Amino acid sequence: MTHQDLPLGRHVDYPREYDAALLYPIPRALGRGHIGIDDDSLPFTGVDRWHAYELSWLDGRGKPRTATATLTVPASSPNLVESKSLKLYLNSFNATRFENDEAVRTRIADDLSRAAGAPVDVAFGLPPIDESAAGNAVLECIDSLDVDIDDYGPPNADHLAIDGERIVSETLTSALLKSNCPVTGQPDWARVVIAYRGPQLDRAGLLRYLVSFRDHAEFHEQCVERIFGDLITHTRPQQLSVEARYTRRGGLDINPWRATPGTPHPVAGRDERQ
Repeated sequence: MTHQDLPLGRHVDYPREYDAALLYPIPRALGRGHIGIDDDSLPFTGVDRWHAYELSWLDGRGKPRTATATLTVPASSPNLVESKSLKLYLNSFNATRFENDEAVRTRIADDLSRAAGAPVDVAFGLPPIDESAAGNAVLECIDSLDVDIDDYGPPNADHLAIDGERIVSETLTSALLKSNCPVTGQPDWARVVIAYRGPQLDRAGLLRYLVSFRDHAEFHEQCVERIFGDLITHTRPQQLSVEARYTRRGGLDINPWRATPGTPHPVAGRDERQ
């Protein structure tokens, strides 16, 4: 058996020069239509925060420069950007000269804004590792619950229920969210943080619901919007925030956040798995 016969990723010709055409926008309305979300009247606010770990270019004299970056795409933008295309695009900077670092940051911001159809913020550097992802709230993990689970897809909102009518404010988390990329079929792993005020959630049902994404193929952003919509429909929270911190793949990780309008933006941070 030769290496060509092995079940590994096929050879990809990486770009040898900067090329903004590598970015592949996907209309958000396509995925939102499947989950009953009207793209013209969004029930949430939010952003998709990308962390880029592999970014390099040449300075004006041909010397390589390296950086990390945080890219923030508004959830109200008409398009999301497919992750592999973003990886290839960022790699197209590797052999291209720029007079200064700001020229690189501005170029990325302009190109991503054009692809997304809305202003995208680009900043060099990454937020710190912060396992709490809850600000000053007490974070409660539901992964140790003693439950039987045999539902791995498609996502089953029938598992969601409330535990009485008592109104509570709490922040729950699970590191057991897994779905699959609809383009490559590769697994996507995430920790999800759900902060809400409303009737108390049945935690066992919530865990079963999150695990029911396990064999499901959907983009990161759409998974979070599905979770948000299902919780709104089935548990009637007065306020809701859903953030998923996906593990890194191809030098990128993505952290979609969706919340009821008026909810403060969570403090940006990263998990150890990222």
